[in-house]
Amino acid sequence: MSVERREADQIEGVPAPEFGTLIGHEAALQSLAGALDRGRLPSAILLHGPRGIGKATFAFALARLILSRTSDESEERVAAQVAALSHPNLFTLRRTTDPANAGKYYAAIRVDDVRAMSLALRQTRGRAGFRVAIIDSIDDCNINSANALLKTLEEPPAETMFIVISHRPGGMLATIRSRCQSFGLRPVSGAEVGDVLTRIRPELGDDDINRAVDFAGGRPRRGFEALMLEEGDVLDALRTWLAMPAAQPTRSHLLIADGLAAAKGAELAFAQDMIRDWLAAEAEAAARAGSAGRFRLASANTLWEKANALVADADIYNLDRRQTLVAVFDLIRDHVRKTTSAS
Repeated sequence: MSVERREADQIEGVPAPEFGTLIGHEAALQSLAGALDRGRLPSAILLHGPRGIGKATFAFALARLILSRTSDESEERVAAQVAALSHPNLFTLRRTTDPANAGKYYAAIRVDDVRAMSLALRQTRGRAGFRVAIIDSIDDCNINSANALLKTLEEPPAETMFIVISHRPGGMLATIRSRCQSFGLRPVSGAEVGDVLTRIRPELGDDDINRAVDFAGGRPRRGFEALMLEEGDVLDALRTWLAMPAAQPTRSHLLIADGLAAAKGAELAFAQDMIRDWLAAEAEAAARAGSAGRFRLASANTLWEKANALVADADIYNLDRRQTLVAVFDLIRDHVRKTTSAS
């Protein structure tokens, strides 16, 4: 399937978010639709949550809703213009291509692009109704472009809504975060991930879809990434090990570390995400256990800090990848054994 590339991190064969049908996140969308109906729409919202759960798709679904309900145009016409990024009241801020560098994408959203959008928003609108500005994502802004955006958020134009997307809200400028109404989106269900995958890749069989859903962990983007990985590789072994770290022999995680040390960049990044997700899920499960999980939570927090420090040091000092992975796996196994025996 031929798909136009519009984003720096767009997966080959997967349409950009402005084409997508929103699956999941109904409660958040209904909340904002209700605010629109009551005339209480905030001037800026922050959509935050794990990467790949559909935040940008949500943003464009909300944009279609706002643009159609505040104008006299049909939903179909608005949807077509949003997909083409040609609606005069829709503004999108993303990393753009550098024509002087063979069309490669800039490393960050440029301050010039932020200023150009801010200037356009101060001018007479091209059509009746609200205007919507989508920042996808604020994580791609450097300090200069973030400060330029802050100035616009401090004095927003009338009847304009800013939709700010972030995968790492803790790294945002606090002043930007404070000017946005926050909406935390969570990973979607496995069934919803499967629905997204089959809509884009209807030719796939059930086995391929089910494997991708298992790897996705509620993130449709990761499901698509999993479809590009060969079955039976080291990531399948890692998934099995993470399901029962304490029950596996030491040789298992040594072999996984060997495989990941020799893996390509995409596989290693995928594995690191799987490990981070396991760490986060373990801490969340311990927190939900209340006082009964206090020891487990303390151990999980220590594990998180140590594991991330090991990975950061390996990246900074170019340390041996295999030894770093073995050390992280040892920490995970020891944590599980310690907290299981304590309970």
